[in-house]
Amino acid sequence: MDSLITAAARALASGDPLGALKRVALRDDAPALALRGIAMAQLGDLVRAKDLLRKAARAFGPKEAVARARCVVAEAEIALVSRDLGWPARELDAARTALEARGDRVNAAHARHLEVRRLLLIGRLDEAERALGDIDPAALPPALRAAHELVLFAIAVRRLRTKPAREALARARQAANAADIAALTAEVERASLALTAPMARLIARGEARPLLLEEVEALLASDTLVVDACRHVVRKAGTVIRLSTRPVLFALARALAEGFPVDVARNTLLARAFRAKHADESHRARLRVEIGRLRAELKTLADVSATEQGFVLTPRQPCEIVVLAPPADEAHADVLALLADGEAWSSSALAIALDSSVRTVQRALDALAAGNKVQSFGRGRARRWMTPPIPAFPTMLLLPGPLPSD
Repeated sequence: MDSLITAAARALASGDPLGALKRVALRDDAPALALRGIAMAQLGDLVRAKDLLRKAARAFGPKEAVARARCVVAEAEIALVSRDLGWPARELDAARTALEARGDRVNAAHARHLEVRRLLLIGRLDEAERALGDIDPAALPPALRAAHELVLFAIAVRRLRTKPAREALARARQAANAADIAALTAEVERASLALTAPMARLIARGEARPLLLEEVEALLASDTLVVDACRHVVRKAGTVIRLSTRPVLFALARALAEGFPVDVARNTLLARAFRAKHADESHRARLRVEIGRLRAELKTLADVSATEQGFVLTPRQPCEIVVLAPPADEAHADVLALLADGEAWSSSALAIALDSSVRTVQRALDALAAGNKVQSFGRGRARRWMTPPIPAFPTMLLLPGPLPSD
């Protein structure tokens, strides 16, 4: 490897893409094409970067399997950043295997981290943890060690484990300082906002107040009966009743929990559950049916009793009943939670992450666009959706994945 290629590689490793381009911008040999592609990716021109990396992979000879595998890993990182979740993950796995077989353990570990980050995006936390367990962070350079700790931090936050999250963040900050890369340090500081920004609202006895992550963790570990409007479940300690596929039942449960300890009028329940402005006898009959179904669902935790004015929710064992709600009640909050990372998403990638149909996601995006909450650019398959991060919006609690108690 000549001196210019070596100098350009060192510039990229230190987070200086312009310095790298000064050395290889006019060269078209395979190593220079690969370094130019990585530099363009760091500068944000992902389309040009992908094209350069593919040219580099084709230019490397049959005996340069490691170089070709590194190009595949770099292209996979671009796909992850551009939220191309349909990019073939098996290619990344094959590249990682080739790197491990030839002793390039650092780039193999980087490939594994990309796999884990993709699993996090689509909510597969258990698989992400298992994959991360194969990596020894002590053997990694500072920049990659910081990335490793940031992934551990993200998993801990998604599982509402505040202490492990703080410990991982402290290690990530220490590694980022050792790497001395400004962009990496900024990423660590952005991640720390998850511990200081409100993650949810607690609604109890007619009053609402914001909760930090550690307060949410303490609430879910207590004996309080929680109607969780972030996950659409009703839970108490280790018992979780899922109502995510029963929107009417959950709307009734939330309305009754917000009214606790007093009853909630029938007209209020009709408006909340059915959006009925002018209720007739058919609405009232349906309300009685749905209340009966809710009573059957919640029988292990609470009872729903009829009163003269409406219905009241009463816990089986004496305890408080509260509602855990997003800091801001938004329609299609799960879509907004994914878009809140500031990246450009395709509707197909959102559908993969949310385990939903593309058409359902597209309807949500159209509704959000009509309210000027998201914007799109491009056409056809190149169309992407994005939005600036919403202040105090609860990204973590609305993202897909297993419940903290699972």
